[in-house]
Amino acid sequence: MTTTGPRDPFAVLDAVWRTESARIVAGVARVVRDVGRAEELAHDALVAALEQWPGEGVPDNPGAWLAATARRRAIDTIRREQTFARKAEEVGRAESHRVAPDAADVVADPTRTVGDDVLALLFATCHPVLARESRVALTLRLFGGLTTDEIARGLLIASTTVGQRISRAKKRLSAQGVELEIPSAEELPARLGAVLEVVYLVFNEGYTATAGADWVRHDLCDEAMRLGRRLAALLPDRAEVHGLLALMELQASRLRARTGPDGRPVLLADQDRGRWDRLLIGRGLAGLARARALGGADPYTLQAAIAAEHARAGSVDATDWARLAELYGELAAASPSPVVELNRAVVVGKASGPAAALAIVDGLRETPALARYHLLPAVRADLLVQLDRPAEAAAELERAAGLASNQAERDLLRRRLEDLREASLGGRA
Repeated sequence: MTTTGPRDPFAVLDAVWRTESARIVAGVARVVRDVGRAEELAHDALVAALEQWPGEGVPDNPGAWLAATARRRAIDTIRREQTFARKAEEVGRAESHRVAPDAADVVADPTRTVGDDVLALLFATCHPVLARESRVALTLRLFGGLTTDEIARGLLIASTTVGQRISRAKKRLSAQGVELEIPSAEELPARLGAVLEVVYLVFNEGYTATAGADWVRHDLCDEAMRLGRRLAALLPDRAEVHGLLALMELQASRLRARTGPDGRPVLLADQDRGRWDRLLIGRGLAGLARARALGGADPYTLQAAIAAEHARAGSVDATDWARLAELYGELAAASPSPVVELNRAVVVGKASGPAAALAIVDGLRETPALARYHLLPAVRADLLVQLDRPAEAAAELERAAGLASNQAERDLLRRRLEDLREASLGGRA
């Protein structure tokens, strides 16, 4: 069944693809057993939608329409290939009754095994045969629904480089015959680190979107937490799994307060903590306790402990900034990185004053990894304002706005710049 109402088919298709692409590709990959091929067939379904929806109307269930169309094309492709004759017969018998592209002809739950399918796809994209940079690019493409250009802006590299990484990754998975399945209990621990990394990558893309008009993508945060809970069920005695899940739940508890009624970003210091999700906070704190009880001192558990300090505080002033500075010191020792050091500087600024924090930030200004990272000048601007150096702060905010790739965040930085300039003019009047 389709509707002929005012829904813009192109806008719907874009939104559905961003939220459903991983499930659609995973469902097709279950049929063709090849990630690259599955993505191509899913894109074929997109093309079919672009051709049909403008004239016929948007289906009542666009995601099911795309999934069914992609699955039908997968089965048709297999049937055409003699080398897959036996598989086509088996798959055709099982699937032929639910491959019609119209949503009315799709069973109530067309992705009934989607949980395991998506998890199996995740393990495939995180397979050890792929280099880390290829895993990151492929995961953002399949699970984040991001374009090559959006991934490139987020990773601060050329679009051609991203395209090459994704292409090589899919070819390598196919050439190596990587199976789309959840590893055995014996194999899981060795594969876990890469999987946790990309689950958190997906969550972070939802928490602060790399590009686009929206600052937050709830769908990606929800999907990452769902995967985290599935992993916690598979590996109940691994501290880092519970640490990551706790971290995501504690951060997700703030999502409703991170944007205002107009959709504009609201920073931590300005958030209405009454809007924080107490259920998620409770789950996160319980998960953190579980991780600690299992001996967790890994980066995820440490970050969860940091998030917990914010969750427990009733206000910015009530926050234990000294304790946060200690935790960031532990995190920097366990997982040193320029971004961790920049975050540590923010906390040090609250605990010991802006001058101490600025010294840390200035030590990062020549770090190549942060050369185009917009939060470096943004943090520096905050500290310069506190030190009554408005002209320098304005220059840093202007640079930060120029580097930000997310429209909502760029607008926020420009508003801060305008407010600072108005305040400076008022002070001279």
